[in-house]
Amino acid sequence: MFRIPKTTKFLIFFYLFFNVFLSISQANEDVPLHNIVQYESPKPISSVVFEDFLGNDVNLNDYIGSLVIINFWATWCAPCKEEMPSLDSFYQDNNFNNLVVFAVNMEQPNTVKTKKFFVDLNIQKLEIFFDQNLSFVKEFKLRGVPTTVLINKKGEEFARIIGSIDFQDQKFLKWLSNYD
Repeated sequence: MFRIPKTTKFLIFFYLFFNVFLSISQANEDVPLHNIVQYESPKPISSVVFEDFLGNDVNLNDYIGSLVIINFWATWCAPCKEEMPSLDSFYQDNNFNNLVVFAVNMEQPNTVKTKKFFVDLNIQKLEIFFDQNLSFVKEFKLRGVPTTVLINKKGEEFARIIGSIDFQDQKFLKWLSNYD
């Protein structure tokens, strides 16, 4: 019977280990920031209905064909306050086609309080939305704010941002342009 020398076994193990390890790390190198979770297989989303600032129903399914970003925030949340101006600037960026951003306040609807929050931060383009029936909490299993859900043009969640980011970060913008 043929025996493989220990040195050869070690070299084979070493080669296989590093090839597997490098392929795993390369798959994660596409994600530009540490708090972005990108899914290997995008997750289908069921129909979610929420409210605009005036209390009108908005159905998420009406935006299939658009790149959709849903940012969940609260007026008491310091990281939300920090990231909201960069999200507003990002939404004004003309480099993204068919982009829709929903800034969903996760508190009980309070138009005075939320409007003041946007005015104090000089938010120009973002609109305020509410999730009074907690549809998003149920669908996306939200655990905290800020959380941002990214939905591709097929209506599938392909990534999620846990915590705040700078939406003007060039690495983020370059990565996201692959989905536009």
